[in-house]
Amino acid sequence: MLLNYFIIVVGLVLFETISSIDNAVVNAHVIKNLAPKYRRFFLVWGLLLAVFVVRGLLPFLIVWLTNPALSFFQIVTFVFSNNPEIGAYVEESKALLMLGGGVYLFFVFLSWLFLEEKNYAFLAEHFIHRQGVWYYAIASLTLTIVVYFAIKADPVLALSATIGATAFFITDGFKQNAAEQEKKLMSSNMSGWSKILYLEVLDASFSIDGVIGAFAFTSSVPLILLGNGLGALVVRQFTIHGGNLITKFAYLKNGAMYSIGVLGGVMIIESFGGEFPFWLAPLNTLLLLVFFLYLSFVEIKKSQEA
Repeated sequence: MLLNYFIIVVGLVLFETISSIDNAVVNAHVIKNLAPKYRRFFLVWGLLLAVFVVRGLLPFLIVWLTNPALSFFQIVTFVFSNNPEIGAYVEESKALLMLGGGVYLFFVFLSWLFLEEKNYAFLAEHFIHRQGVWYYAIASLTLTIVVYFAIKADPVLALSATIGATAFFITDGFKQNAAEQEKKLMSSNMSGWSKILYLEVLDASFSIDGVIGAFAFTSSVPLILLGNGLGALVVRQFTIHGGNLITKFAYLKNGAMYSIGVLGGVMIIESFGGEFPFWLAPLNTLLLLVFFLYLSFVEIKKSQEA
């Protein structure tokens, strides 16, 4: 049992780390131009906010939103007391959480695959990116198909799918403007506090991917809190020391996005009754990370030889 927990937590740390790569890079570029007192505030109090408030509250909030008949206090009590009565109620609504989260993650993957500028690990990625005009059609068809089957199972399940899509388009607005806002922050005369506030909002929007994806690893909120918290600590270390190091690994984000796509598909299938072993999500994340790190090292070696 302890080995199972260890595998899940390691998988969560890896997933949280690679899914927050963009966030770490933006933060590193902005804070290096801040005055020391603002930089210290962001790295200390900003870390506490990221770990204990954002990533600490989001799992409880997500479970509560899929169980509206229960109070937020009941959800918190259940997580730390394992009340069997509340536990049975939460288990019944697990499909709602999995489908909404799965649709959200799968849309994140599709958006990256079709619309985002990237380092192409495969020729197919370049071809698909040039077909970006088809993204909205494919995303709409995907949602329609999922909703069709969800309605046949449970109309509330269909609502969960649309909520997942809505959450994606809301958070995607923050992410799509991240690079542009980064340039403005670095060149503007905004106060240090204004820049820190922006970074915290941006961090919250990026953390949603990691928290939602965590439910593909486990439904245990304490494990999610532990894994995502440790992952957030790793991301902060990259922010402080490794902003430039991350950018050297050309295909690291590719691995993160493929991992997100697979986890989204797993969550959608599980919401319709499919079952997967607990080690599938951690193994998927680890294998994709290793594979794309290898491709990145090959690319680094090529550039050095050139």
